Amino acid sequence: MMKTLRKHWLPALALLLALGCAFSVWRMRAVSAMLPSQQAAQRWKGSDEREFAQLSFFLPAEQKLTRDQIYAFRNDMQQKLKGASLDPAANPGLLCDAWCTIGSGKVSAGRQSGEVQIVAVGGRFFDFHPLRLLSGNYLSPNDVMDDRVLLDRETAWLLFGAVDLAGMRFSVNGGQYVVAGVYEHERDGFSKTASAGAMRIYMDYESYVRLFPEKTGIDCYELVMAEPVKGFARSSAEEKFPVKRAGLADNSYRFDPDRLLKLLRTRSERSMHRENLAFPYWENAARAAEDRAAGWMLAAALTGAVPAALLLYGGIRLASRGRRKLGGELLPKAGRGGREFLRARRRRMWERRHPGEF
Repeated sequence: MMKTLRKHWLPALALLLALGCAFSVWRMRAVSAMLPSQQAAQRWKGSDEREFAQLSFFLPAEQKLTRDQIYAFRNDMQQKLKGASLDPAANPGLLCDAWCTIGSGKVSAGRQSGEVQIVAVGGRFFDFHPLRLLSGNYLSPNDVMDDRVLLDRETAWLLFGAVDLAGMRFSVNGGQYVVAGVYEHERDGFSKTASAGAMRIYMDYESYVRLFPEKTGIDCYELVMAEPVKGFARSSAEEKFPVKRAGLADNSYRFDPDRLLKLLRTRSERSMHRENLAFPYWENAARAAEDRAAGWMLAAALTGAVPAALLLYGGIRLASRGRRKLGGELLPKAGRGGREFLRARRRRMWERRHPGEF
């Protein structure tokens, strides 16, 4: 066994590397599909044959976004779609957006209290971030009242010692709110690391502005819109977005191989924060996943290079050997066989024409 392995060590190594390449490709694909926050375009598309794109904008600390700017930008995007022969008025599903700002506050119920991170949301935020509900419901732009709050499991246990809490009342910085539901944090390692174990609640942006009037301004804006041609959504958004220094993530294509290859080439520049941008935890998680996926793609390229080279070499040798065999054996043999066939055929034809001469 060992003697045979030593004799054929190169094919064995090639096979081992090919398996490593297949594993690396599988891991790259698994990492790319791990984060639901990066899959909004696919979910929004559903069974529609039309392509959609997902974009995220992150605002610099000194230049937040206002709701009036969001409404104006949304109208600009609708006009862009109309210019591409797509009518958002007739088909509202062509565009979906959401926004949020992140702060902190104190929650309390009875004698229990604690500090939490507050994510104030607007638009269809939970279409972009489908957190796993343990009870109750998400916040919705169609809610009649804006005093509903979504709690994470940890905050729910801190305040009430349970998770089935829809309708229960508690306070945030002295303001009275109602529990809309309880959710569970994402289970993937990237999100766990990025969120650093913080307790987190979600509340309506309008309610947050009333509670913290000095903290107005939107930190993050997200958009899903129809993509008649690749790059249409990004180019249109870059042209019309009101804050030119905003960071932009093209979520739809961030795990494409060409995007990951570009990331590998510019990793040193990526680590330099040249803009004063504060990313929410889900973007930090996505950036970590990008790095991991790029690493697996590099591993796939390295482990696949040797088997590919050996396969190419074997193909060239086989073609060369086949060419020699074809020219040295098969063609002459075929030529002789063809000549014998013609002679026999001519002989039979002559015999049929001269039947009495034998």
